[in-house]
Amino acid sequence: MKKLALALAAWGALALSTYSVPAGASFETAEAKEAARDAAALARQDMLDAFGEKSLKPGQYSWRKVQGDGETRVVISLGDQLAFLYRGSSLVAVSTISSGKDSKPTPTGIFPILEKQRLHRSIKYENAPMPFMQRIDQYGTALHGGHLPGHPASHGCIRLPDEFAAKLYRVTEVGTPVFIGA
Repeated sequence: MKKLALALAAWGALALSTYSVPAGASFETAEAKEAARDAAALARQDMLDAFGEKSLKPGQYSWRKVQGDGETRVVISLGDQLAFLYRGSSLVAVSTISSGKDSKPTPTGIFPILEKQRLHRSIKYENAPMPFMQRIDQYGTALHGGHLPGHPASHGCIRLPDEFAAKLYRVTEVGTPVFIGA
């Protein structure tokens, strides 16, 4: 928990000192990867506390109304194939995902949302649709709506259920941190 607090504080310092984050800026250091892994472990426990033992099938998500303030952040657990949305210290939502397959893995660490496009098509992969795209690095890795087969299957992106991707798109902004842990 202390590492996560330090990572969030470091993220805040970067965001305040360089609000226009340079393309591709991220925390892919060992410390950032460890903080992201810790954030994913904490999110799993928060999910049990907030939503109970209910398991989600591919393409499902849970979203609840949470009162309160605080910064928005996204936490991705690659091992669990789940995405978590927080507002301050409150878990707002959890969703199934499909991340990068072994040959094209999803990067781990802490990343800012660099760009948002409601309707986007992949430049690299045969004009594939990427609805509610939120790019997190200079290589094209993004959160977006897409097919969820129940296992890692993308070219590195984090696919989300389309309805969840739309809701997430509405509550994040450029600069929102995304913690991606193993």
